[in-house]
Amino acid sequence: MRDPEWMGTSPSNIGWSADGRALYFSWNPEKNLADSLYRIAPSDKTPRRLSAYEQQQVVYEHQLRYNSNRSAAVWSKDGDLFYRAPGGRITRITQTLEGEFNPVFSFKDTRIVYTRGQNLYSWEIATGASRQLTNFTNEAPADKNKKGNREEEWLKKDQLATMDILRERNSKRTASEGYRKATEPSGPKPVYLAGSQLMGTAISPDGRFVTYQLYTSGRGKRTIVPDYVTESGYTTDIPARTKVGSPQGSSAFFVYDRVKDTAYKINTEQIPGIRDIPAFVKDYPGQWEKMKKESALRNVNVWGVEWSPNGGYALLDVYADDNKDRWLLLMDTATRSLKLVDRQHDDAWIGGPGIGPRSTGWLSNETVWFQSEATGYSHLYTYAVAAGTKNALTSGPYEVQEAKPAQDKRSFYITTNAVHPGEKHFYKLDIRTKKMQKLTTLEGSNEVSISPDEKYLAIRNSYINRPWELFLQENKAGAKPVQITDKAQSKEFRQYHWRIPEVITFAARDGAIVYARLYKPENPRPGMPAVLFVHGAGYLQNAHKWWSSYFREYMFNNLLADNGYYVMDIDYRGSAGYGRNWRTGIYRHMGGKDLTDHVDAVKYLTDTYKVDPAKAGLYGGSYGGFMTLMALFTTPDVFASGAALRPVTDWANYNHGYTSNILNEPFTDSIAYHRSSPLYFAGGLKGHLLICHGMVDVNVHYQDAVKLAQRLMELKKDNWELASYPMEDHGFVEPVSWTDEYRRIFKLFEQTLKK
Repeated sequence: MRDPEWMGTSPSNIGWSADGRALYFSWNPEKNLADSLYRIAPSDKTPRRLSAYEQQQVVYEHQLRYNSNRSAAVWSKDGDLFYRAPGGRITRITQTLEGEFNPVFSFKDTRIVYTRGQNLYSWEIATGASRQLTNFTNEAPADKNKKGNREEEWLKKDQLATMDILRERNSKRTASEGYRKATEPSGPKPVYLAGSQLMGTAISPDGRFVTYQLYTSGRGKRTIVPDYVTESGYTTDIPARTKVGSPQGSSAFFVYDRVKDTAYKINTEQIPGIRDIPAFVKDYPGQWEKMKKESALRNVNVWGVEWSPNGGYALLDVYADDNKDRWLLLMDTATRSLKLVDRQHDDAWIGGPGIGPRSTGWLSNETVWFQSEATGYSHLYTYAVAAGTKNALTSGPYEVQEAKPAQDKRSFYITTNAVHPGEKHFYKLDIRTKKMQKLTTLEGSNEVSISPDEKYLAIRNSYINRPWELFLQENKAGAKPVQITDKAQSKEFRQYHWRIPEVITFAARDGAIVYARLYKPENPRPGMPAVLFVHGAGYLQNAHKWWSSYFREYMFNNLLADNGYYVMDIDYRGSAGYGRNWRTGIYRHMGGKDLTDHVDAVKYLTDTYKVDPAKAGLYGGSYGGFMTLMALFTTPDVFASGAALRPVTDWANYNHGYTSNILNEPFTDSIAYHRSSPLYFAGGLKGHLLICHGMVDVNVHYQDAVKLAQRLMELKKDNWELASYPMEDHGFVEPVSWTDEYRRIFKLFEQTLKK
């Protein structure tokens, strides 16, 4: 439970240099206080630590933005802009106190457009001339027609009629202002933000159009988290998030035509299905009838804008606020019309790998690419603009988890779990033939960064019992990966023989196949106890073949197995890696199929390994803590004990983004909240419960533990305890806290499962 430095050091933050001649990564083989930046080259694979000065000079390839034929590049570093011309000459464009960011080529590659403050500026490559392109302002426009009251107006007219000098000065000032306006160079017309927040400003490749959004905050009530142990000795209130269902912000999408010096709002009323009523409302007949009569527009947000190379179209990535629809729309800049490319609807919620901002784009002026879960698994598609047709490039019972077009736009580089749901491999996909060529060979997970010239693959690989190491490989099928780092496992860490838990499957009661990690004791025999570890959620997978982010739990599971426990770690309904139906299996009922998957896991252990059914326990943090509570409260005859770490006890207390997707909102779908919140089922507790919670948890607030404690006291339950950690957030930091927590968990199982 010490700081993980004792285990060894793994490389992270892998990235190629701007010229592609070097690979950089963070690493700490010398056991310093923090990681340092290291460098290798394809010709010299020995890692070399960079000096502080060298680190300041590093420019990563992913920072660069290229012109249309990739002969020139521009980037921002430390708030200033740099331009690399064809041939390699580098010019510093700006050197200012105010930062310049987000540079792109525009005006048919003749200018570089960038952001300074909240406005766009351009730098002309040929002349070096700079120009302001937009004039967004928070100042309210002056009302020229505003008049004073009748007394003020009369007095003003009387003064000018009576005083000759006042009248002369007024005439001169009026004439001077008219001359100044006539002779001043014209700039962009002000666009008044009217108190809204400017977001997502982007310019078209031809420089004519600027798209942007105006966001208005929902101003929902925010919670506070008291911090009791402070340097000052006084309790400090930490400002925290809002709760699910609090008023959400809204945004409007605009296009500014620089030629016409006019901004106009994009009308979303004609989007297919914009007035659809969510299917869950049918459970509330009165509300269903009311919504049918109102036929109201749903609020939407534009999450991304991708311009076609010639600027003729903008691809808009649009999501409904209830997240049950995603539309890809083509905006024709000539007509302002919107054309549907793809509508993804889900009665639960839209999600899955590769479905979101920055996972769409253009292969040419006529072809769009994107990902969709239309088949039940996230796959890669193209869309022909002229024909209006979609084409699936991948298919099958696996997920495309990442996709990026090759530079020639004739192929894609994709990461999938086609070999096994618990493995990730890197492929080259030919667009014309749809054939996939597997490029990685190392078992486990392969996180790949391809060099700018596409000659080399930098691979971060790990296996179940081996943390991440860095490899370098030629970009060829069958090429041998060369290991670069070898410090992920310290000598001390290697002294213990870490198990390779078997990745198995078992059938749930509805026939679904559940993947799991199984840790076996050294000397198995009938009647032994079993513990289920429940991983957290969000959208996560843990029954896989690579090094888990739950490395402390991995080590603790080894300890449990050493002490005579069978341990299972399952990818229950709602886990990542298994497609849409698995992802949404918890919709409107957390603690439903995800819990029965765990109950079925106990039956599998009992039937297969003769585990004593009266000696089953479970533990987990966050969603795993919630699941532990639901197990002990609603299936108390299955689990004898459990440790709920930082658990959600009432989903109405949690955040909006995550919770509203799965349970909708408390005031629109109270049924979902009541059957999903442990607080309502606490009376079912029979076994022994340990609750552990950090008191400065800004994710799952300590309030959840306090409310449950009060409820358990009211129910006169005496087989539970609450361990509070005054200085810990959601993820513990201090070794003393980790040690105390897991010592309590181990003691709980020893006392309750080994009677």
